[in-house]
Amino acid sequence: MTHTIREKTKLLNRVRRIRGQIEAVERALDQEIGCADVLQLIAGARGAINGLMAEVMEDHVRAHLIDPAHEPDPQRAHAAEELIDVVRSYLK
Repeated sequence: MTHTIREKTKLLNRVRRIRGQIEAVERALDQEIGCADVLQLIAGARGAINGLMAEVMEDHVRAHLIDPAHEPDPQRAHAAEELIDVVRSYLK
């Protein structure tokens, strides 16, 4: 079982929230809302997508690089944790 299947409900809920944010951007553009408000909506959607990306990447690293059931290597686990931290800070 892959990590995306285990987390399917949680990930799909995030995607649905993102869809709602994108639809809000569309409505704002359609209603000719001010550009500052549209930019705020876009920034929110971008942040949500980045959060989803970070979560899937973190789960991937944990499941495929530092799974202690397959290869208990403390140095590799530490390097993977550092990678996760860097990716999270990059996607903020």
